[in-house]
Amino acid sequence: MLRLRVDAGLEQRDQLIDRLKDLDGVRRVTAEPDACNGHFVISADVEPPAADDTLEALHECNLHHENYVLVREDILTHGLRPGGLSASGGYSWVEILGEARANSRPVARYFLLMAVAGWVAGLGVIESSTILIVGAMAISPDLMPLCATCVGLVGRRIRLALSSFATLILGMGMVMLVACLVTFGLQLIGIIGNDFDVREVELEGLADADYSTGMIALGAGVAAILSFETRGATAVGVAISVTTVPASAFFGVAMALGETYEARGAILVLALNLVLLVLGGTVTLYLQRIFTPKHRR
Repeated sequence: MLRLRVDAGLEQRDQLIDRLKDLDGVRRVTAEPDACNGHFVISADVEPPAADDTLEALHECNLHHENYVLVREDILTHGLRPGGLSASGGYSWVEILGEARANSRPVARYFLLMAVAGWVAGLGVIESSTILIVGAMAISPDLMPLCATCVGLVGRRIRLALSSFATLILGMGMVMLVACLVTFGLQLIGIIGNDFDVREVELEGLADADYSTGMIALGAGVAAILSFETRGATAVGVAISVTTVPASAFFGVAMALGETYEARGAILVLALNLVLLVLGGTVTLYLQRIFTPKHRR
């Protein structure tokens, strides 16, 4: 469930209340005087499918971003439909778009987490450790810019899509760089000998693609966008990173060892996975926008 709170003047109050009352999915509309500025605070419960129409009504009443706040609230009682996308819930494009904008630009925390993921994944490649690779996938936050890219493409917001995809690529670059530096460091202190061969790493699919590579990436793209719309992003993020972080780390390790052929294979696997991830997520979100009706009376 979403909660709307609006700061409206006297001339806008009645018009907005009439518009909100006509929207299916908007309930419990109230208006109270604001003691601070003489305006009125209008509140309402909004179901996710009605969020886009609600914002449209606000703009028709000449109310914009600085005049309202729309937040998600957890439902604790029975008999009310939960928010997000579920069998009984709804789909809110405006909420998804807002989340995408918040995750479209690289921030220090994002790069730090990707660096840690590259550190752990690089060691996982060197040690042929599946446990370390899975740990690196759990650390990596690449799910968010990936989904923001899909949102930008479906919403025809090219700047958002490009910014998000650039953030995703920079994150993969950070994983590669740190994995490469870790390998160099281990060579310098003698832990990795000159006879170490990256081709003997016992981890399948890091530098070679087959039919299953594409199928996994497509399925992961679908899961990514569905989790982005709900509360399951943390758990599904591990599944998404299986198609990105291991190949990126393998590339960094191979480059540090001078194995350019193996590095080229890893970068091709990564590129294929990224394309199919974006394709799967974009198609899923596009179909949702087509088949999810807008509710009006």
